Amino acid sequence: MKLYTHLNFGGNCEEAFRFYEEHLDGRITAMIRVRDLPAHIPGPPGSRDAVIHARLSVAGVELIGNDVPPEHFQPVRSSYLYLSLDSIELAERAYAALAEGGQVSMPLGETFFAPRFAQLRDRFGTLWTILYPRPA
Repeated sequence: MKLYTHLNFGGNCEEAFRFYEEHLDGRITAMIRVRDLPAHIPGPPGSRDAVIHARLSVAGVELIGNDVPPEHFQPVRSSYLYLSLDSIELAERAYAALAEGGQVSMPLGETFFAPRFAQLRDRFGTLWTILYPRPA
């Protein structure tokens, strides 16, 4: 059994996954667009560039994503991707990339439980928790 996180995007799934690939040292393992469907399979209405299935391997897990019609897209409201990093520098780098153009709810800083902790919504609507935990 496997459990995956599946993210919906309002027409910018490919842009988001390419951004995560670049800034979070991920690797896109699949990117299927409407235009890639065999001719005998009817695609959903809308753009032929819309992503119907994408996979991104990042931080030891695989994220799944796809586009939904922009009029149906709603940003994630109550679930965060929790990214634990191996150094202060990596936490600062990930935070800087994800915060750019996004909405920060808790700026990156030191807390009583971690040298670096932050929460934000990136420019693609995904909620993130960034953590560099105190060494045990």
